[in-house]
Amino acid sequence: MVGYHASVTITQALLSFAAVAALLTIIPGMDTAMVLRSAISQNRRHAYATALGINSGAMVWGIAAAVGASALLAASETAFTVLKLVGAAYMVWLGASLLWKSFRTPAVPAPDTGAFPVPRGGSLLASWAKGTGTNLLNPKVGVFYIAMIPQFIPDEAAPLLMGIALAAVHNLLGLLWFTGIIFGTHVARKWLRTPKVAKTMDRITGTVMIGFGTALALETR
Repeated sequence: MVGYHASVTITQALLSFAAVAALLTIIPGMDTAMVLRSAISQNRRHAYATALGINSGAMVWGIAAAVGASALLAASETAFTVLKLVGAAYMVWLGASLLWKSFRTPAVPAPDTGAFPVPRGGSLLASWAKGTGTNLLNPKVGVFYIAMIPQFIPDEAAPLLMGIALAAVHNLLGLLWFTGIIFGTHVARKWLRTPKVAKTMDRITGTVMIGFGTALALETR
């Protein structure tokens, strides 16, 4: 991809980046699985907390890419490998935790809806932290931003401010996508939040996370 020049306006750059980001947003992946799982087994507030956590991690990577900090991942094999292994371990741990919980004695459904109640001790901050950690510990997100964001910064734009704006565009698209998932899940909540479906979703999400973590650990540049 050829970088932008002074003839390209900031608006044009934002719209072009939005087109690329939109395609990446709707591709099924771990972020979607995490939000969907939160919407099913917990509630909309936790699903939004997870989504905002994912967006927070993406924003940090976007700012880092704009100032050149995440270029370290592209230049240093050691830095990339360390972050990759830490992120892979984190994803596998999250996935294994979901699988373990799904095979434990099932929770008693709420009498009015037949759905699982929100797990004890589950806070919105914890849901946000899981989403944030997943993105921050995934070096592939950092590499994506360091490869893409500089290409969409016009010559006359301030790199840091433009980087923040581009990351914000990606976050907005992600939030719209997650909102569709969350409200779609809410419509079918009586069926989706039955014990059998909730346990199945935990197992699918856990397996997806372990698969992503394993693939990340084994991946070479």
